[in-house]
Amino acid sequence: MGAQRSALKGGIRFQRPVAFWLGVVALTTGTVMHLPMFFGAAEMGYRLVGMPIDRTMIFGMFLILAGLAAATYGLFPDVDPAAREQANRIQVRTLDDARLASPHYLLLAVLAVAVLIDIIKPTTLAFVVPGMAEEYGLKTALNPDGTIPVSLLPLFGIGGTVIGSFVWGWLADRMGRRSTILLAALLFIATSICGSMPTFGWNLFMCFVMGLSVGGMLPIAYTLTAETIPARKRGLLMIMIGGDLSLAFFVTSWLSSWLQPQFGWRVMWLIGAPTGVLLIMMSRWIPESPRFLIATGQRAEAEKVMARFRAEIIEVSEPEREAVTPAAPRYSHLMRRPLGGLSLGIGLYALAFGLVQFGFLLWLPTNLRNAGLEAAAADSLVARASLLGFPITFLVAFLYGFWSSKKTLLIFAGLTCATLFGFVFLGDPLASTTVAAV
Repeated sequence: MGAQRSALKGGIRFQRPVAFWLGVVALTTGTVMHLPMFFGAAEMGYRLVGMPIDRTMIFGMFLILAGLAAATYGLFPDVDPAAREQANRIQVRTLDDARLASPHYLLLAVLAVAVLIDIIKPTTLAFVVPGMAEEYGLKTALNPDGTIPVSLLPLFGIGGTVIGSFVWGWLADRMGRRSTILLAALLFIATSICGSMPTFGWNLFMCFVMGLSVGGMLPIAYTLTAETIPARKRGLLMIMIGGDLSLAFFVTSWLSSWLQPQFGWRVMWLIGAPTGVLLIMMSRWIPESPRFLIATGQRAEAEKVMARFRAEIIEVSEPEREAVTPAAPRYSHLMRRPLGGLSLGIGLYALAFGLVQFGFLLWLPTNLRNAGLEAAAADSLVARASLLGFPITFLVAFLYGFWSSKKTLLIFAGLTCATLFGFVFLGDPLASTTVAAV
């Protein structure tokens, strides 16, 4: 069975298709078995706090675990030491003079949607926190008498994302880029059952697993872009793919303003299931890394991928490889000359961006409600602001690609600081002035 493979469009193959698809069916079925618990609470406003986990849900959890194990087994490739050694002696180079063609544009569109789905997961935290805190009686600015702080939820979610970024990088080298994307999609489906969990503890656990699945998507998307897009256009297109943050906030806030008034906060978790299914459906247009295909003995498939994206294999002799990489690379090299200053600067910039994204934007819906806005009005305000900010992504990409990367970073860091100071000094009046808040 391990030798059988199922060909997909473009020469991409599953390693063990029967195991993978049986796993997908089992996992999806187990997820669906959690929905009766949710819809059965319609007369109670979809409040599940204090309700016991029934046998249907327990059996559904078993199917999810069994399905995840079977699908992972179906995706893991056979190890071919000789082929892996051969992959170490080559370089796969995308032709810099190649023009972008339909395969490039299709891949970029698919990766943009995949990254959007990925970013929607952590942004959902911002819109479930107020309702979750109210149902479980958690401590927030709106409920200072609660005993357990609701901030544990983003702590577990973002903590899982940090760990997942390392785990997914390790998995991508052993399973392949495309397989790890599929595995992340399966976890998106599985963790949607958080919407049916009756206790805050289960929500924390599922949120942590969700964070694990989210952590590696963006680096994998960047890796695939680097392996398939000509270098002269690579930086510009990577920024456009990574600029899905404002669009993700728009989609999530719009869904929240539309769905939460009728179904409550839990429905925001449940939408993870259809987005995961969508990602699996789109995976047929996501190529595998040519180098990984060669390392697993699939040279013919690698050549098909390279032909589609106009790449080529360059054989590297042993002396040339030693000249290029005289010593095994280590993370510590990034903190030494000549890379130390650059690594420190980019690291601090990334830390500041993370504080803004998860320390300000994550709590924006809660803070707007605390300032007096109704839930639907607060979510609608965030949606409009996000939609207005989306075109800025294209401006940033243009300035980064055709002007100056360093100056672009500094300009938009300055604008972000000015905006944050505006919130500090203007305070609550912004909540009553829609134009100024947007």
